[in-house]
Amino acid sequence: MSKRRTWVFLFISVYAILLSISWNFLKSVLSWYESTISADSSNPTISISSSGWPALYASVLLGVAFGVLSMVAALAVVLPATLVTWITILVLLTFAGKPRRDLMLEGKKLTLDIIGFVIKILIKEGNVVAALCAVLAYFVLLISRNKQLQNGVDDH
Repeated sequence: MSKRRTWVFLFISVYAILLSISWNFLKSVLSWYESTISADSSNPTISISSSGWPALYASVLLGVAFGVLSMVAALAVVLPATLVTWITILVLLTFAGKPRRDLMLEGKKLTLDIIGFVIKILIKEGNVVAALCAVLAYFVLLISRNKQLQNGVDDH
């Protein structure tokens, strides 16, 4: 198998595993939410779900899961681009006539700068995706709960 096929196979395998894990996590969070809502509707004296707390907890968990998933996905795209950039800069410094010792020092500094920059961007983008997914999930869960309550009231 060629190197390209190996990397494509590895890339697809890792994404398949990540999607499977995230799908199972999504199903378990939604199952927990449904069980909390159904347990609350069977016991009308204690009404936790009417306040929206289970929807909030579920939406935060979903937001965190998709934020981490987006950071891993972005990392898979960023690593090859970062490596190409790093190699290009080192080659340009070599052609500029830098001595080998100075080139090693510049390479270490450059590596630390690039890694720090990439980590800051990944965390920022992951937080944005997590926040957007959490807000969206919260409203979707509340709207679906309100529809269930309206259908339940209409059925009685």
